[in-house]
Amino acid sequence: MKQQFYQYIQNLQDQICKGLEAVEGQAKFREDLWNRPEGGGGRTRVIENGSVFEKGGVNISAVHGKLPDSMQKLFNVGEADFFACGLSLVLHPKNPMVPTVHANWRYFEMYDDNGNVIQQWFGGGQDLTPYYLFEEDAIHFHQTCKTACDKHSRSVGTDFYPKYKKQCDAYFWNVHRNEARGIGGLFFDYCKATDAMSMQNWYNFVTEVGNSFLEAYVPIVEKRKDLPYTSEQRTWQEIRRGRYVEFNLVHDKGTLFGLKTNGRIESILMSLPPHVQWVYDHHPETGSEEEKLVNVLENPKNWIAD
Repeated sequence: MKQQFYQYIQNLQDQICKGLEAVEGQAKFREDLWNRPEGGGGRTRVIENGSVFEKGGVNISAVHGKLPDSMQKLFNVGEADFFACGLSLVLHPKNPMVPTVHANWRYFEMYDDNGNVIQQWFGGGQDLTPYYLFEEDAIHFHQTCKTACDKHSRSVGTDFYPKYKKQCDAYFWNVHRNEARGIGGLFFDYCKATDAMSMQNWYNFVTEVGNSFLEAYVPIVEKRKDLPYTSEQRTWQEIRRGRYVEFNLVHDKGTLFGLKTNGRIESILMSLPPHVQWVYDHHPETGSEEEKLVNVLENPKNWIAD
């Protein structure tokens, strides 16, 4: 399974980068290969200072070795070996009318002293963080997520989309701000084999979601990338980016996992935008488009009718 999924994310990285470069039209992804001293490494691809994308990255990694003490406590296990691989991406567009997007698809294995797999699971998801709310974009993104989920829900009698949409709303919640990071999407973790879902079934589901990413995001970018915007709207974008940074550094499990397993710091912090503001006690004007966004972030809504 680990070889199957690692091959998949290598191909998906190529596919996504190609699709994004076609939309960008100017900048290209720069590639860095890196090795982790304890075992494994990755392929980081970063795009910067483009006409559409101010900064973004589409990274893959596959790391292995002894499970660090901090992770042993998290999983409530003793000494063990592990393998983890995944693709993680974040894109920060230049135009504040285009939303930031994040996605991640990952696989984890843990072994006993004889090298036998004792735990294995998939995780991941994709979510949208707009600066200005276009409801048709939110509906498009969520409908694409739902379509991917529905292809795999029928066989297990569980409706994946509302379940993982709810988990996404709960996970990407800035507790200290009492608001969502964005308008959500999907989030799933610890997807293990059951009577209803084998690991191959989970692989099929996770790759379905991964394959839907470009369809979910690119049409939104193409629709909004050439819209006019003001310096005040750019300032609002940078203030909201500050909330994005806060979540990633305070709450995000992927960031913490990378730091605790001695991951490559440049790849881990690739998700941080280049231009951010923290304005003291800032509040949007009553009745403004900015307030409209905040109202939705404070009260997540269902974008797809049941």
